[in-house]
Amino acid sequence: MLLPAKALPGAKSRLLAGFDTAESTNEAHAALVLAIRSDTLAAAHRTPGVGRILVIKDRDDDQPDTGVHVLVQSEPGLNNALREGAALAAARWPDDGVAALVGDLPALRPEDLDEALAAAAHHARAYVADAAGTGTTLLTAGPGTELLPEFGAGSAARHARTAAIVPAGRGLRQDVDTTEDLAAAAAIGLGPATRGTVAAVLGPV
Repeated sequence: MLLPAKALPGAKSRLLAGFDTAESTNEAHAALVLAIRSDTLAAAHRTPGVGRILVIKDRDDDQPDTGVHVLVQSEPGLNNALREGAALAAARWPDDGVAALVGDLPALRPEDLDEALAAAAHHARAYVADAAGTGTTLLTAGPGTELLPEFGAGSAARHARTAAIVPAGRGLRQDVDTTEDLAAAAAIGLGPATRGTVAAVLGPV
C-alpha cells in the first residue's frame, strides 16, 4: 500500500479556510492534517488485505514512522511520488500487487478498504472514485502491472481509461480538502485522532 504524505504546511492548504485567526492557523492546520493522516494510516494498518505500507514523503522530516516503510521522493508532485513508490514496491515485492491510497480519509474503515481491494484484485488495474465522482481515492495494479497514476482534478475520468471502477463504502470515498468535506466525513464517523482534534480546531462540524 502506497500512502503519500506531503510535508506541512503545504499539505491540505484548502483546509486553511476553516480557521478564523491567523495566529493559530498554522498550529491548528498542522494538528488537523496530522490527525486525518493518522486515522487513514491506522485504518490501512488494520486492513487484512494490506501486506505492508510504504509512506512516500516529499522531504525527509526526521519524523518517526512506526510500522511502515518510508521513501523520500526524488521528483516533485503526487504522481511522481506514486510512480517512484510503485517502482520500489515492484522491485522489492514483485509477487504482490500495489495500491495507492490518498492520505485524507478520516472516516475510512478497514472493512471498506478490504472489500475494495478484494474487488480490485479481479482487474489488472482498478480505482475507487471519490464522493464527488470526479476524483480518485484508491488506485490499484496487479503484480507485474504498471500503476499509471494520474491523480489531480478530474482524475477519475483519466483512470477510467486504463482501470476498472470498483464500488466502495462511503468512508473510502470521502476524502477531505475543505471544511465541508470534513463535515461530510463527520456524518459518516471520524476516526479517533480526527475526532479528538476537530472540536478543538474547528468546533462542531
